[in-house]
Amino acid sequence: MKVIDAIKSRRSVRTFDGKRLSEEDLSLISACAVSLLNPYDIPIEWKILSAKESGLSSSVIVGTDIFIAGKMKNVPHAEEAFGYSFEKIVLYAESIGIGTTWIAGTMNRAAFERAIELGEDEVMPCVSPLGYPAKKMSVREAVMRKGVKADVRFDFGDLFFKESFSTPLNSAAAGELGTALEMVRLAPSAVNKQPWRLVVDGDTVHFYEKRSKGYVKDNGWDLQKIDIGIAMCHFASTIEESGKSVELSLNDPGIDLPTDTLYIASLNIK
Repeated sequence: MKVIDAIKSRRSVRTFDGKRLSEEDLSLISACAVSLLNPYDIPIEWKILSAKESGLSSSVIVGTDIFIAGKMKNVPHAEEAFGYSFEKIVLYAESIGIGTTWIAGTMNRAAFERAIELGEDEVMPCVSPLGYPAKKMSVREAVMRKGVKADVRFDFGDLFFKESFSTPLNSAAAGELGTALEMVRLAPSAVNKQPWRLVVDGDTVHFYEKRSKGYVKDNGWDLQKIDIGIAMCHFASTIEESGKSVELSLNDPGIDLPTDTLYIASLNIK
């Protein structure tokens, strides 16, 4: 399955059919995780966890007891790197018929952190169940999706801009970047806030975070930066699938910013 097709077909799955993942599929997911790199070159250790063996639970997950979790050092750009890498796993899982959903809060976090043997200087940002999607989602899942308007996305011109934030970009004017930007528009995010804003300047695309209140913890950990990492993954993966490459830059272009907007990174297309 192409990246574009995986992005378009993938949805958050919380209701699974109860069948245990095959050893082949578990091996494929594990191999994918081990091989992953992210633009920040921050190492992430991944582990497949059994809910039964480790006493794990999530109140929103039904029909599977297998999860994947990742841990990493709490260093600058850890959030973006994790979002980028974990979304790679999510999209690969979709391509082989395995359902996933990002979970950051609706779980017994202490049990998951024990199971992954989290160190004092490490973070475990999110986990995901792994399983085969049920033919019909539960009532609880349907209500949750409706509550966050899971299938609704901001308009193209609300998210993407040309050279500055004063010039919204429409899909027709986006040219060759149109598909990659649309894949960003379709990306998942916490409570569907869609915090990414992109400014296109020639062959360079600058990524910004439109901050919402309540997502930055006292220690500075910013949950919405994980969403920006997901958006960067969608953009870079789509560009790379077209035969080009992308290069990360952290040089702030100094563009005038709207309120509550923060520069994150730039991707240069080669």
